[in-house]
Amino acid sequence: MDVIVVNRFRVPAEQQEQFRGDLQRARETLAERPGFTHSAVGRNTDDPELWVLTTEWESVGAYRRALSAYDVKLTAVPVLGRAVDEPSAYELVEPGTDLNVAQFRSTGAPSIG
Repeated sequence: MDVIVVNRFRVPAEQQEQFRGDLQRARETLAERPGFTHSAVGRNTDDPELWVLTTEWESVGAYRRALSAYDVKLTAVPVLGRAVDEPSAYELVEPGTDLNVAQFRSTGAPSIG
């Protein structure tokens, strides 16, 4: 299942030049990871302090594995940590595709009532 990751950032005007460079380095580092397919950087036309990084991955697993890579932790994670706190991974919705089933996801043991 293909995944789109949308990270939005609120960046004050005086920090934008530095942020733009940091975001580009993060984008390049993510692009080197297995499962990466595409990315784009944008800035809102009505609110220039609002930026977005979108990345596309072959699967949610590829994205999550990318985040655990050492070079990504050094370069991209500090930038991604500045993102607006909201869910960021989206499944692609195409006509006729089965959608993900809403369910609790945990790597730990299930809780007992």
